[in-house]
Amino acid sequence: MSPNASRCEWGRSPEIYQQYHDEEWGVPLHDDRALFEFLTLETFQSGLSWLTVLKKRVHFQNAFDGFDPARIVRYDEAKILSLLEDKGIIRNRAKIEATIQNAEVFLAIQKAEGSFDKWIWSFVGGRPIVNHFKSVNEVPPSTPLADRISAELKDRGFKFIGPTVMYAHMQATGMVNDHMVSCFRHSEVQTARR
Repeated sequence: MSPNASRCEWGRSPEIYQQYHDEEWGVPLHDDRALFEFLTLETFQSGLSWLTVLKKRVHFQNAFDGFDPARIVRYDEAKILSLLEDKGIIRNRAKIEATIQNAEVFLAIQKAEGSFDKWIWSFVGGRPIVNHFKSVNEVPPSTPLADRISAELKDRGFKFIGPTVMYAHMQATGMVNDHMVSCFRHSEVQTARR
């Protein structure tokens, strides 16, 4: 896509944002491992910028075994300590420990529901919510639905999953299309499948 293409303001620069905006953000995502990756990255992003996380994403993928929840759930104190020494990730003990607990809850949801994808997408009836925002100022930081999903995950034992983090997850994984109507991706993600 041309660098001059009409896109959401936040997705114009730097280049790593533009690539993420153009290729991933808002595309309906139905792969359990990838959904867990986004939940984990959004957990680590809490209180920081998404740009910080994107720059460290590849290293996060390596450090957290490709975000395989079945492997993460077995992390012990030695692994936690090695992660705390890893300068390539965001070194926060509470978030690392939350990731291990979240992996356990994630696996429990998979077992109970058949897949995490099936469960999470049931909140939107299996289809993205399509918004028609003209300005970034119209985009809410959260919604009642994000609050409901967040509360459900917290009840099941998830950590660092407030409504704002949940809404960011919904935007990133295409449960909601919050591309501006003027953005070339607004209509493209409607038919995109991963």
